[in-house]
Amino acid sequence: MPNASDNHADVVIIGGGMAGVSLAARLAPWLSVRLLERESQLGYHSTSRSAAMFIPNYGTPLLRQLILASEDDLKGDMVVDGGVLSLRGELAMVSADETDALQTYLDGSVGLSLITPAEAAELCPILSEDKFVSAVYDAKAADIDVDRLFQGFIRLAKTAGANITTNSEVKAISRKGKHWQVTTNQGDIQANVIVNASGAWAGVIGEMASASPITITPCRRSAAMITLPNDLSPDSWPMIASISETWYAKPDAGRLMVSPADQDPIAPCDAWADDLVLAEGIDRFEQATTIKVTRLEHQWAGLRSFADDHEPVVGFDPDAAGFFWLAGQGGNGIQTAPALSMIAKELILGETGPQTHADVEMLAQLSPERFVS
Repeated sequence: MPNASDNHADVVIIGGGMAGVSLAARLAPWLSVRLLERESQLGYHSTSRSAAMFIPNYGTPLLRQLILASEDDLKGDMVVDGGVLSLRGELAMVSADETDALQTYLDGSVGLSLITPAEAAELCPILSEDKFVSAVYDAKAADIDVDRLFQGFIRLAKTAGANITTNSEVKAISRKGKHWQVTTNQGDIQANVIVNASGAWAGVIGEMASASPITITPCRRSAAMITLPNDLSPDSWPMIASISETWYAKPDAGRLMVSPADQDPIAPCDAWADDLVLAEGIDRFEQATTIKVTRLEHQWAGLRSFADDHEPVVGFDPDAAGFFWLAGQGGNGIQTAPALSMIAKELILGETGPQTHADVEMLAQLSPERFVS
């Protein structure tokens, strides 16, 4: 069990969200690991603001592969005894002008049921049947207990000897011979490998290290918690959403979390909900349901960060030796963390062969080299 000192480690991971912590848990049994988080607590930005779902048929073909590859760890005992999934189901509602989105959603999917609006309303009684022509039901969609998963990875990382430091802001990154030097407000650290797991700040960290000019764009996602009339209990309802992702709502402890599914590019920051965008999303939710929202119990925003092609970026930089990207998860970092952290661990350790978690095609799709002409 290698141990990182205050000023040297085999691997320095920059970013203490789900991506960085899950990788620390994978690597610490094999290498000395130092994880740096600029905030006073781990997971302060995207991770702690995520109302994550496990949705096997969500996103691009690559994303779906990563979600399915994460399922065993999310269901099993590797990170948390008993797993972190609770079946909920998801209803994607289809209006008359969303048939193209429906076909895109169905392409390459598995285990989905195409049902009528009336059947959808039996699963979620607040839906306005006359606003839709059909719905897609995914019975395997599940709530993820984000905090239990996150704390499970933190526990594994610390038990294996990872040195995790909060309030540690990276000020500069430079190459010193065969090693990297990371200058922080708490001192300098030397490392053989730097992992850029800094979420919305991944582009900034890449520039500090003079790595390849890979654009990682943070985008705001707003949400609000609403209460329902006393005669309605949503706990058994599925998550409901527009199939073209213009709104969604998810039950949460007797209330509903509603989001406009916004994705507006902004600078990396401590994000806040945009009142106008939130109001527009709530209006779309009201038009799709019988609910009239009179009060927001709580509202917030998080950041979803994307590469230009909206696929994750995982692998060594082609121009900066020993600089590793683990970025661009695009709001799906929770449900893909088990797979992405295992792939990243194998790449850093140089593991290859039939037992590894990504084939050549997947590695090429994830690789930072795809952006370098």
